[in-house]
Amino acid sequence: MNKYNFEPKFCPVCERSFDWRKKWEKNWNEVIYCSKKCKMNKKNKKNNY
Repeated sequence: MNKYNFEPKFCPVCERSFDWRKKWEKNWNEVIYCSKKCKMNKKNKKNNY
């Protein structure tokens, strides 16, 4: 798999774009959040980091 074959996604919490990473190789379609921090704060949309 090549990281250039994947479109960037947008995190619903921080609204930043994030790109494919090797650790997400097997579940890229299921990845929603850019980080663990955003995943933990998913109820608090649009946090100021």
